[in-house]
Amino acid sequence: MPRPEVLDKIKEAEQEADEIVAEAEEDREERISEAREEADEIRESAREEAEEGAQQRLETAKEKIEAEREDLIEQGENAREELEAQAEGHEDEVVEYVTDLFEEAVHAQT
Repeated sequence: MPRPEVLDKIKEAEQEADEIVAEAEEDREERISEAREEADEIRESAREEAEEGAQQRLETAKEKIEAEREDLIEQGENAREELEAQAEGHEDEVVEYVTDLFEEAVHAQT
């Protein structure tokens, strides 16, 4: 092969190599970009899932607190009813005691 043809073939090979390298670099940059986009999507999805989980835990806690609140109110109402029932059983005794104190006070003044 004459020298000019060899040089032309070398130049063509170098040009093809440069094109292959350029395509590989473009492909690499594209893949990196796609990977970054995918990572961003994964992070966003994870953040949304975390927020949903936190919201569910908050709702569960609110429900539990409301149930405990209702239970405490019921216990308080039951205790009040019990105290009222006990007080009603002692009305006559209290009236008699107060009457006696009043009579003593009236007699002490005369």
